[in-house]
Amino acid sequence: MKNTIKRYAIVFLCTIVCTDVMYAQSTQSGYFNDGYLFRYEMNPAFANESGFVGMPGISNMNVAMRGNVGVETFLYNVDGRTTTFLNPKVSASEFLDKVKDNNRVNEELKLNILNVGFKGMGGYNIIGINVRERVSTRIPGSIFRLAKEGPKNSFYDITDFDAQGIGYGEIALGHSHQISNKVRIGATLKILLGYGQVDATFNKAQLLLNNDAYTAITNAEINSSVKGLQYKTETTERGPEGHKTPHTYINGADLDNTGLNGWGTAIDLGMEWKINEDWRLSAALLDLGFISWKETHLASTNGDRIFETDKYIFNFDDDSEHSFKREGDRLLEGLATLYELQDNGDAGSRTTMLGATLNVGGEYILPSYKNLSFGLLSTTRINGIYSWNEERLSANWKTKHFAATADIAAGSYGMSFGWLLNFHTKGFSAFLGMDHTLGDLAKQGLPVSGKGHVNFGINFPL
Repeated sequence: MKNTIKRYAIVFLCTIVCTDVMYAQSTQSGYFNDGYLFRYEMNPAFANESGFVGMPGISNMNVAMRGNVGVETFLYNVDGRTTTFLNPKVSASEFLDKVKDNNRVNEELKLNILNVGFKGMGGYNIIGINVRERVSTRIPGSIFRLAKEGPKNSFYDITDFDAQGIGYGEIALGHSHQISNKVRIGATLKILLGYGQVDATFNKAQLLLNNDAYTAITNAEINSSVKGLQYKTETTERGPEGHKTPHTYINGADLDNTGLNGWGTAIDLGMEWKINEDWRLSAALLDLGFISWKETHLASTNGDRIFETDKYIFNFDDDSEHSFKREGDRLLEGLATLYELQDNGDAGSRTTMLGATLNVGGEYILPSYKNLSFGLLSTTRINGIYSWNEERLSANWKTKHFAATADIAAGSYGMSFGWLLNFHTKGFSAFLGMDHTLGDLAKQGLPVSGKGHVNFGINFPL
């Protein structure tokens, strides 16, 4: 039971193990840290005490990975060598105990190219030019159980198998304004220049296995809004002997003369309410917007694809001609036809939402020692099946030239410990922090736990 299911298992494994490091949008640990100049990215109502100019390229370097599974789930040391979970010497129980029902990896990139903040127009203003990317993957645990165990159960539902990626440039103009002695509001308008968006969805993927019969139904499509993309196809003959017919399917893709493929707008909205000298509440809704794509290349099964046969006879006797292993290998050759998509050409324009983020925070400033505060931040990513949430409790300490935060978080991706240190003086500011403190690293340099984060930046206050 290997070829096709193994192929999709390896795709997900490569997403985790072989992907380049990605940049996260912002550092949640800095939400209540007064010295962190990029707090406005999490709430546009926040204003810095002075203007600043960011060091191009390294004003806010943010490298992160977030997932509920990690390298330790899929890579093992067997006889002194690194191998995958498919190695026969890795027991099924050892591997499957680590697999979740819904395995997810989420990566984001926000590279700050140019950032300027200044006072004016009765408030605080920011100008930013950024590059952003996001990759989200979701794979059900059943596909890994099928890959590792073979067809031991009669029914497998692997419908929750999806992937989504987007890349675009962003020009941001923000303004924060004090409307009373207790309330401050802010908004950031963003012009978006879309590079590409890919959405792969299995609308249906069900396998019914019996001792002497097999039925599978799949319905899948990939929308690729990338300029210059061309699918590569291959033609082969399918069907029973004497009745074979040509079958053309996609086996790759090429990019030629790629470039901008869409545009859109988005807005960030935020507010901060100082209830009294000790308590502050804040809330923000970020990335509320869309991108309209010019061309989209559609690959699809074109409706439900059904595969039925009675030629597989599963026998529990390993020495039998029809043992699970022998029949499983033949079965997977037939299964391959279910996941072969056809090129439907250019499907025209389409519009996609960015996926918004909601931040809600509360801060308590210690009355007897104003340099110390405690904060609770709730972050919810609103993006359909790729949504996630996190609650983060922090302690924050500051002096004239130094600010520090330590926090603990829990949510969709488990628990983690974060921190941020910020040194700032006239004309110079530097910070270093982690939302997810790095633990053990694999040989590939990736966090074993599936969560890791390093944030560093140099800026020049005016």
